[in-house]
Amino acid sequence: MAALTYAEFEAAARAEGFDEVLVREWNPALVLETHRHAFAVRAHVARGEFWLTEGTQVRHLRAGEGFELARDVPHAERYGAEGATVWVARRHAP
Repeated sequence: MAALTYAEFEAAARAEGFDEVLVREWNPALVLETHRHAFAVRAHVARGEFWLTEGTQVRHLRAGEGFELARDVPHAERYGAEGATVWVARRHAP
């Protein structure tokens, strides 16, 4: 299976109603304590790794993996020793 390209990720996200698509670069060992977003998220880890915590569930996400997060869901993030590049699609409208 061929690796997903940013163009493919963006096209699919926009076709599904996500109104903003961007590339986020996260620093090594960065920790973001529990927070919420006022938008729904679909994301794809393009490089590196991180741990996403929702309640008591911790997901270890590596390059090539993705996740979705509904609007206003409390979560925390912890990035690996090399940081990470994450493609993020946001849906702001309800």
